[in-house]
Amino acid sequence: MRLFAILALLAPLARSALPHKGVDWSSLLLLEAHGQTYKTPAGQTQPLENILRASGVTMVRQRIWVNPTADNGAYNLDYNLRLARRAHAAGLAVYLDFHYSDTWADPGKQGTPAAWAALGRDALVAQLGAYTKSVMDAFQNEGLPLALVSIGNEITPGLLFPTGELARADGPRNVAALLHAAATAIRTSAMAPQPKIMIHLDNGWKWDTQQWWYDRVLGSGGGLAAADFDVQGVSYYPFYNAGASLAALSASMANMARKYGKEVMVVETNWPSWCPNPKYAFPSDVKAIPVSVEGQTKWVREVARRVAEVPGGKGTGLFYWEPAWIGNAGLGSSCGWNLMVGEDGKAMESLAVFGSI
Repeated sequence: MRLFAILALLAPLARSALPHKGVDWSSLLLLEAHGQTYKTPAGQTQPLENILRASGVTMVRQRIWVNPTADNGAYNLDYNLRLARRAHAAGLAVYLDFHYSDTWADPGKQGTPAAWAALGRDALVAQLGAYTKSVMDAFQNEGLPLALVSIGNEITPGLLFPTGELARADGPRNVAALLHAAATAIRTSAMAPQPKIMIHLDNGWKWDTQQWWYDRVLGSGGGLAAADFDVQGVSYYPFYNAGASLAALSASMANMARKYGKEVMVVETNWPSWCPNPKYAFPSDVKAIPVSVEGQTKWVREVARRVAEVPGGKGTGLFYWEPAWIGNAGLGSSCGWNLMVGEDGKAMESLAVFGSI
């Protein structure tokens, strides 16, 4: 009886561990080209992938752009193959994040690649499918399996503007057709085993936004079906809106899992260790978390706990956005330092949190 009691106590702890614990490391090759190196907490210089693996990271996220022109094609297919080789050699799984653009794609911009700009709607759908399949096949030919693939990055307003702009009268139908083409390309590619397919929106704490988007696109008649994707990914940042509370995130993820039955992941988040003049007020239920290295650890653990508590075991992953991007310490926020490494590239104590979530 005593043994069964102990096992019963340990069971919730086992269930709380997330299957996928990761970071976005997309900028690494650019940083190294400018001489950046990284160090363990003890000060020993090592490849970043080794430091990440030793810290408990199991998967790395990397963005892919179609035909970027800056920095010798940074983030193109060749760049991503080189990065993925290093990840696999270190025992890290790879999550590929299609931006379907020649540059950043996010809620503020979703530009169609220049080479595709003159294509009509049907030709654009076909081109997106052909491009997606060619990337999958290229990874397979290199012997580089992908664990997870996101068909678009923060596509709340749509993708491949103007054709896939959700605000257009035909926008929902076009978005559905584009995403169905991307998903079909992955399913019919040479990639084996097949990766899980993700749709990624921002503002994961806003259930009304998530519900509005999925109901509108899935119900548009454009071809996207629930069977086309496996994971609903969300971004969750605490410093852009006072309403972005942990409680709201939990409620939103629970509602998503109950209504759509998919895995749910927080695929972008971070927390500052220095933020003297935030542009927006932080949500009320995160104010007890200090703005510090210790606070970063507490933040990741708390968000991970919320993901792990999604009903039905549907919460399966958490990814920290670019914790090692020296030279971009604010990571787009009004805070001064959101990285998990110091100015000299030395890993902070907070990086080790991935081993305990």
